Amino acid sequence: MNSFATMKNNSSPWQTISSETKYNNPWIEVVEDQVINPGGGEGIYGKVHFKNKAMGIIPIDEEGNTWLVGQHRYTLDEFSWEIPEGGSPIGEDILEAAKRELKEETGLEANHWELFMTLHTSNSVTDEVAHVYLAKDLKHGSANLEESEADLKVKKLPLKEAIQMALEGKITDSISVAGLMKAAMLLNKKN
Repeated sequence: MNSFATMKNNSSPWQTISSETKYNNPWIEVVEDQVINPGGGEGIYGKVHFKNKAMGIIPIDEEGNTWLVGQHRYTLDEFSWEIPEGGSPIGEDILEAAKRELKEETGLEANHWELFMTLHTSNSVTDEVAHVYLAKDLKHGSANLEESEADLKVKKLPLKEAIQMALEGKITDSISVAGLMKAAMLLNKKN
């Protein structure tokens, strides 16, 4: 067994004394726990619970191009280039949600889908899980943006250029960076 593999530990060194929801909306819940930490000290721990699973998609055409989407991110108050991404309510089929998001944001549909990464976006403060797909054998159509994506820009470029953007810090979204770095490793194995 890989010693770096994620393992469920039923005997957590943390003890939860109490939990209180501090904020709740249709997308997230913020909980404050009173805890005893692994060293025996009392304290608090804040958790952001996501009510959706996140997904990202790296579409790749026969020529080795991909598509990025860019938009102004409210939380950062800055423009961000990313792979196409979205959310899926817990219980919804994540692949179907990924197909929907790719079409909504880029107009693309894919005949071949491969789940190639699952990650936790910021596991010190949130339980958010993200799944990243490779989408191939693409067909072009029209996008169907949500109201919050009215400023969305779509950019077609060589996958290697998108990977370089992540390496240079021009892409900083964690799902995008992780997905592009894994895609780079896969490309290197094939070359």
